[in-house]
Amino acid sequence: MKLSEELIYRGFVAETTIENPADLDTRESKKFYWGADPSADSLTIGNLAALMMCACFVRHGYEPYLLVGGATGQIGDPKENGERELKSLDEVEHNKRCIAEQIKRVVKSDNLTMVDNYDWFREMKYLDFLREVGKAFSMTQLLDRQFVQNRIGEGGSGISYAEFSYTLIQGYDFLHLYREHGVALQLCGADQYGNCTSGIHLIKRLEGGEADVWSTPLVIDPVTGRKFGKSEGNAVWLTNINNGGDNYTSIFDFYQFWLNQPDEAVESLLKIYTLYDKETIDNLMRQQAEAPEKRIAQRALARGATEVVHGKEAAEDAEWATNFLFSKDAEYTDGNVVALEGILGNFGPWMEDESLADVLVKFNLTESKSEARKLIKAGAISFNGQKIMDENFKTEERGVLRRGKNKFAVVE
Repeated sequence: MKLSEELIYRGFVAETTIENPADLDTRESKKFYWGADPSADSLTIGNLAALMMCACFVRHGYEPYLLVGGATGQIGDPKENGERELKSLDEVEHNKRCIAEQIKRVVKSDNLTMVDNYDWFREMKYLDFLREVGKAFSMTQLLDRQFVQNRIGEGGSGISYAEFSYTLIQGYDFLHLYREHGVALQLCGADQYGNCTSGIHLIKRLEGGEADVWSTPLVIDPVTGRKFGKSEGNAVWLTNINNGGDNYTSIFDFYQFWLNQPDEAVESLLKIYTLYDKETIDNLMRQQAEAPEKRIAQRALARGATEVVHGKEAAEDAEWATNFLFSKDAEYTDGNVVALEGILGNFGPWMEDESLADVLVKFNLTESKSEARKLIKAGAISFNGQKIMDENFKTEERGVLRRGKNKFAVVE
């Protein structure tokens, strides 16, 4: 399967300046760039979709330039409905380091080049930027951008000059990479297409060159109808470690997210979020149609997506933990319980002065002590597979506390 065919098959096609996708197969310059701003200390599965598109290009011989926006991250990509809160410079620096590692885990290439736009903006003078970049854009051109219209139109919240200028800064990134590295293709999510065309405009206006943008659709949560991302309040994070911002998803919860996808969404998600080829996916969907109750496709999706982000061993561990925790015959030996700690990512001591309700709140199994007491009385709490209906229950044994079907913590 050629690159153009695989992009279409996997659904990595939205707005683009390339009229014939087959041109990507014979393109003379096989360099592209994709960028992310360090607005948090982890990327989400929304970003992962674009990274999987990048990985597709790499598999077909393209050389990736992956940008972490130390400069643009200090301003913030304009939202549709209001100003972003500015991050401190220390926070931006911390977030850059965190997400750069996540990017490199997903997009594997011997020719990968990581770049930071702060490196070329830190010495740039304001008047120089206005003369070179600002002069290349008309106000009419900028005011026509949809995000600007949404912010300054009737009922809009207004927009600061800083966020209004964001598209010029991002456009200059493309110009810089074109000049310094010969990069003439930018990949992005569909919501960034307008900003990316600013780079095309600058390259043509200032260099007389040709460049293109290829975008992929935003992935929509089939349950909520919202896009996958932190701004929607339904983020699934790519790291399982709390780097300080509470932006993490345990390996177990990551695996469970994919395992619980509805039948109507699983095929498209297999194409986007796993490395399975067409023959494998077709075979999975045939088995799914024959026995949907076995959820064969969902299991393959969970395994494949977890392997992409966390590695093969972590995916196998999550699969084992799932089989163990949902088995009626689970043996809660000390070794098994210890093995669950790293996978669940929710573990710690049960202190002598803590009640069962205290512990349930501490490990985020309930939101309050009153809720905890109600659930205990309702038989919704168990320890090592046994229901606990006594509020005074205490144990010094290491084990697994469970609330309902899907919430767990290891206590010791």
